[in-house]
Amino acid sequence: MVQSDLSALVEKELEEKRERTNAQAQEHGPYLKRRNTPVVDRKSTLTVPNLENREEEEERTTRGYYAGVGTCAAGIIGTLVCYGILQERIMTRPYGDGQGEYFKHSLLIVFVNRTLTCLVALVTNVVKGQPIRPIAPLYSYASISLSNVVATSCQYEALKYVTFPVQTLAKTAKMVPVMLWGTVILAKRYTWPEYSMAVLVTLGCTLFLLSGDAATKVSSRHHATGGSAGAGGAAWGGALMAGYLGFDGFTSTFQERLFRGYEMTSHHQVLFITAFSSALALLSLVTAGALGPALSFVSDHPACLWDMLLISSTAVTSQFVIAYTIKTYGALVFAAIMTTRQLLSILVSNILYRHPMEAGQWFGLIIVFGTLYAKIKMKGKGRKPTAAVMAPSGAEEERQPLQQQA
Repeated sequence: MVQSDLSALVEKELEEKRERTNAQAQEHGPYLKRRNTPVVDRKSTLTVPNLENREEEEERTTRGYYAGVGTCAAGIIGTLVCYGILQERIMTRPYGDGQGEYFKHSLLIVFVNRTLTCLVALVTNVVKGQPIRPIAPLYSYASISLSNVVATSCQYEALKYVTFPVQTLAKTAKMVPVMLWGTVILAKRYTWPEYSMAVLVTLGCTLFLLSGDAATKVSSRHHATGGSAGAGGAAWGGALMAGYLGFDGFTSTFQERLFRGYEMTSHHQVLFITAFSSALALLSLVTAGALGPALSFVSDHPACLWDMLLISSTAVTSQFVIAYTIKTYGALVFAAIMTTRQLLSILVSNILYRHPMEAGQWFGLIIVFGTLYAKIKMKGKGRKPTAAVMAPSGAEEERQPLQQQA
């Protein structure tokens, strides 16, 4: 009974309020029309024009978000596709007139690349006022540098035996050694979907490698220099890519461990790792007696030196775009861009350097990249495309390790 009386009283009060509002509208109608002010309940906190303004603002924010992502994607894909083209150019195409001469000393590329990156990291640390002194023990930086130099050398040397699409697709299996090293070094535990995706990527890569004639997967340089045209060359290239995956997986995992154990920024870590990498590459060139012949080659073929400087410049430029992308839009967007870049690199290489692919290889390609995109979608499930949601904190961005070119 009390509840019924209360409901009736509330209904009567609302009716009186509506009548007063209508009377006010009739009395001040011209003024309200001229001011374009809607008549609403006083309890309402959102007028119709405000709602429209909010929708327009959200639409502008969404357009700006996708425009920014598109710009970052163009920067990353553009620089790293150029990196891949130049990498294949240096290692698989002869320099000079006639039959030309092939570049043999991949450690010189590593030395030039790491030296330029070290100089940029040094300037960045000075500009940001960060300490130019080691925070972790020197052997920690040195161990990462050693594995990084070995991994990078393996990746370049593999192009002497296998085509660039084979090399690039093999790199997509990087999650397998990363998961193994993560379990051993960081005691990480992974979910069954993550293990399943790693298996699918491995199966896709295997299908790609086993499909078609083995000669189509062997580098043109290997053919030109009289190497075996069949499985022998592909086997050497496969062994080098296995070395790349193992050492590169160790590099990224140990970098993560270093970030966990010490308070340091990515630029600080890159400064010391690349300094040690430059020293190791130079020492290896000297002890192997390859420094003189390498310098003699670039002296005889200046175009090779320009290619090395250009590939190093694109690598360093990409790092700044990558850092901005991770900071502003998050690691998930970056992963999607990098996966797209790998696919485009394979397609561009097929067009420029005429690497034929058969149906089984295309099917393996679809399995690999379909799995990678599914992994990205699984991680991003429930997230909204807003920069505020997807951007990590400033501290997290500062601790992001700089990505290696794949």
